[in-house]
Amino acid sequence: MWKEFKEFAMKGNMIDLAIGVIIGGAFGKVVTSIVNDLIMPPIGQLLGRVDFKNLYISLNGSSYESLEKAKLADAPTLNYGLFINTLLDFLIVAFVIFLVVKQMNRFRRKKEDAPKPASKTCPDCLSDIPLAAKRCRHCTSYVDEIPVAANDNRVM
Repeated sequence: MWKEFKEFAMKGNMIDLAIGVIIGGAFGKVVTSIVNDLIMPPIGQLLGRVDFKNLYISLNGSSYESLEKAKLADAPTLNYGLFINTLLDFLIVAFVIFLVVKQMNRFRRKKEDAPKPASKTCPDCLSDIPLAAKRCRHCTSYVDEIPVAANDNRVM
């Protein structure tokens, strides 16, 4: 059983997934820091020195100086400022993922759209002949089974 687990855990896909999760977690922390430390302070400054982390609605009707003090008093709160921060985190991550997937699709399309060779080379006289030709027009050799290399149209 241990051997089977080891084979399963060491497959390339599992390791790739683990690396992706670790990098994704680190990327998420970077994005959270960008939102909390670089984006939200200027927006809060423009809106009249608002700290989005302290934007909340107390559901018990009492007033508290900050969200932290409301939490200490065990007051139920609706934390819409934290939601705004989390929403910005999500939008930034989603946009970056969109850009990455778009670029990957562009690379994939380029690979699929690579031009196919228009000719093949006769093994006897080395002249270029059309791919559909069964005989060489120069030396009349049969060329039905000539493999075509994708990179230079020569016989392998």
